[in-house]
Amino acid sequence: MADIINLLPDSIANQIAAGEVVQRPASAVKEMLENAIDAGSTNIQLIIKDAGKSLIQIIDNGKGMSETDARMCFERHATSKIHQTEDLFNIHTFGFRGEAMASIASVAQVEMKTKQAEEELGTLIRIEGGELKVSEPAASPEGTSISVKNLFFNVPARRNFLKSKAVENRHIIEEFQRIALAHPDIHFSLVQDESETYNLPPAKLSQRVVSIFGKSYKQNLARCEEETDVVSISGYIGKPQAAKKTRGEQFFFVNNRFIKSSYLNHALSTAYEGLLADGTHPFYVLFLNIDPERIDVNVHPTKTEIKFEDERTIYAILKAAVKQALGIHNIAPSLDFDQDINFGIPSGFDSGASSDNNSSGGFSENTGKKPNWETIFEGFEEERHGGWEDEAMDLGQSLAKFDSLEEDVEPHQEEMFTVESAANDSTMRVESAINQSQSVERKGPREAFLVNNRYIATSTKTGLLLVDKKAAHERILFERYLDSSTARDACQQLLFPQVVELNPADSALLSSIEADIKGLGFMFDINDNGLLTIHGAPADVDLGTEQETFEELLEEFKNSGDISEEGRKEQLARTLAKRSLAHRSENPMTSEEMRSLIDKLFACHQPNYTPDGTPTFMLLDSEDIGSLFEAGL
Repeated sequence: MADIINLLPDSIANQIAAGEVVQRPASAVKEMLENAIDAGSTNIQLIIKDAGKSLIQIIDNGKGMSETDARMCFERHATSKIHQTEDLFNIHTFGFRGEAMASIASVAQVEMKTKQAEEELGTLIRIEGGELKVSEPAASPEGTSISVKNLFFNVPARRNFLKSKAVENRHIIEEFQRIALAHPDIHFSLVQDESETYNLPPAKLSQRVVSIFGKSYKQNLARCEEETDVVSISGYIGKPQAAKKTRGEQFFFVNNRFIKSSYLNHALSTAYEGLLADGTHPFYVLFLNIDPERIDVNVHPTKTEIKFEDERTIYAILKAAVKQALGIHNIAPSLDFDQDINFGIPSGFDSGASSDNNSSGGFSENTGKKPNWETIFEGFEEERHGGWEDEAMDLGQSLAKFDSLEEDVEPHQEEMFTVESAANDSTMRVESAINQSQSVERKGPREAFLVNNRYIATSTKTGLLLVDKKAAHERILFERYLDSSTARDACQQLLFPQVVELNPADSALLSSIEADIKGLGFMFDINDNGLLTIHGAPADVDLGTEQETFEELLEEFKNSGDISEEGRKEQLARTLAKRSLAHRSENPMTSEEMRSLIDKLFACHQPNYTPDGTPTFMLLDSEDIGSLFEAGL
């Protein structure tokens, strides 16, 4: 029998490796940025065109390469960092496998110019699809410039799997942010389609965070530090009030390498227990420095996952460090980048204890002296008792009168006592009148009543209909927002427009979904400096929450993953429907409002379920009701 096992050609082997290392343009960005840092660069520029599909160029002022090294760096498993097995457990640099450049060159057209400081001329290398085309001396500034053009030009199937320009740009920005956060001492800049997105000069970590994510973070950072024999922790965590609905802005760095770890994230979330609203997640940028021999970074092709020698100890130390930082935050003033933190001692604290221990006015466990709470709350009792008993008595009497009036009202006068509701909106009243008239002609008016202020019950020809009021509202709003023409008609202009400062990443992201958000009923504009002005919002959004709702929509899309345009529209409509109901008052509904809600629900294309699959109603016929009584026998 003939032999059937053969060695793969290098070109195919490199393309297979590229499938693991270069999944999208952002993967190439990550690898080349890390190489530029390993080269000792202090100034790195990233240039992107067409979301990296047409061009990815990185220019650095590092030490450059010789002519031989310039050719060797594109060979598979060629590296200057690994010489023996022991080196795998003592890694202080980023690129060490020698696969990245070979993989990138096998699926793109690559041009590299590099020059060392002591050389008069540099080297020019051109490679297409893994095949060397040009290798010659060339004039070049000190450092290295690498251009990756037409990524996946020779693997069209892989290119077709790339997502939209907005999605790919988002992934590139995420990789850029991670690298820039890990190295605040390096000058980074990002240019996308001839427009400068970031220009980050060397700075402290806190200033780098503010430069990337916006000035709103300036007052919402709390320092976190801990030094032990096992691990040293440093960085910043976000204050509880700045937590967001999504997990996007959470960064762990181990030895300056960004990692993803659900285990460490659980430790941090546990430290925040009791401080965060349900469904919110804190911001953090934390650096863990560990002896390289205690970790294994060679467990994932993209090196975003690592193994720890003693995970439980690191878990406990991280949790304790974050709790300590939160404890200090609860009594210390907000982080101020310009003011000395030792000023601004709150009144009522023992000034002697503060001065003796050089504290910021907080309680020091070492002194054993506690703040004088009686002094702090002096005068509070007087303000608190400012006639509230009389107001409560008046309110009780008013409610008693209302109850007595309600008993005397005839059934046909019920509409006199209407409660403010979204159903009273002018647009909805017109629709309700039409639906109700059709309902009367079809089956005649039927009484409806509320159960536990949540479920609407009404009789039908065959039994009993139970409607979940909240779920029905969500389905109705979802379909309204999904219909862009209806949503725009229900837009309400704001008397005082709200201005929001967006960071460059969010500004670029918003431009890609501007039409979708305007289709939901928002009116806004954004200038070149990233200032967003909200002029109007959907009528169902509570007054005063327009900015919060808008930011939540943006966060939802930022972390929604790779979805189609239609899926994105549905996701935004679903989020807005839930958000519009979040602060909706739970006032009792009149019979007219309940019947109107039921009619609107059954006018929907899919009245049975909410967008996430929760049933909106249940229909119990006479047999079902009878079986309930029989089951109790």
